[in-house]
Amino acid sequence: MSNKAMIAAFAATCALAATADTLVFKSGSRLEGEVVRIVGSEVTFKSDDVGEVKVSTDKLVSIDTKKPATVQYNDRSRADGVVAMKDGKYTLNKEELDMGDVKAINPEEEAWHGSVAASGTAARGNTVSEKATVLADVNRRWEKNRLTGNFGYYFAQNGTDRDNKEKTEDRIELSAQDDYFWATKVYSYINGKYERDGINDLQYRYRLGVGMGYQWLDGQNFESTGKWSFNQEVGLTYIKEKYEHASDDDRCAFRYAHHLAWTPRWVDKLSFTHNLEYLPDVSDWADSYLIDADVGCEYALDSAWTLLGKIEWDYNSEPGPHTKHSDFRYTLGLGYKW
Repeated sequence: MSNKAMIAAFAATCALAATADTLVFKSGSRLEGEVVRIVGSEVTFKSDDVGEVKVSTDKLVSIDTKKPATVQYNDRSRADGVVAMKDGKYTLNKEELDMGDVKAINPEEEAWHGSVAASGTAARGNTVSEKATVLADVNRRWEKNRLTGNFGYYFAQNGTDRDNKEKTEDRIELSAQDDYFWATKVYSYINGKYERDGINDLQYRYRLGVGMGYQWLDGQNFESTGKWSFNQEVGLTYIKEKYEHASDDDRCAFRYAHHLAWTPRWVDKLSFTHNLEYLPDVSDWADSYLIDADVGCEYALDSAWTLLGKIEWDYNSEPGPHTKHSDFRYTLGLGYKW
């Protein structure tokens, strides 16, 4: 190699090093490349040597970045600048940065997210049965708006042979909600829901509601416990329903709801959710009400596939003729997220 070629190669190497981000591990090794994203205690890093990897900050002594990054705070405000970390302490433009106030560094672009989960069983022999459940949801968050949608279908039948089977479950649910954030944590909402349950003789139930909500936590990371989201909502809901052997009924109900999501810090592939909706009639709140509640958990098999477990409870203080107050549904299945 000629002297000119050697000088050019050396100059290119120096230029690359000057623009490369660096991770320094507690073991003493170094990795050069690009900091893609930092969320909580996890750094997504891209390098020509190892590709894109996720590294826990517990393994690092320092992070040195060259290019300006975007810091998104928990209140969704943003700041730009050069981010660095040394011995667990972060800085933004050489000023101290409290990561407890930070949602993400270089956050993902706003996009549609969602999941589909399915479970099913079948039996043949002395008993002939089939059972299937499909659950799906979509969501997207903009600066001021948040849109969510949910779908559920539950079906089961069993009998003694193929020609002698009886349906034991036949239910469909479809709901959507749009939130508008007037302030960092305060929002108004409008939502709707449709339900049909062939086993409980519910031909239809429509709900349309409006109200206010407060987002106490929005994916906030706590060093001791992990990542939390929690919001509460109050409002009014118009309900119209029809049972097979009864006349139409419509009423106005108060609405209280809360939604909780938690990812433990010590098992970051595991997440828990809990939702509750309470709808007492405004004219007879003590004796006429609906309750929808669920608790679920997901375990991430990889970046897309998950194992899902969920328990759902519906309670109607005034059920239709020949139907019970409570319904429990149990789901264990495989899910896909995007």
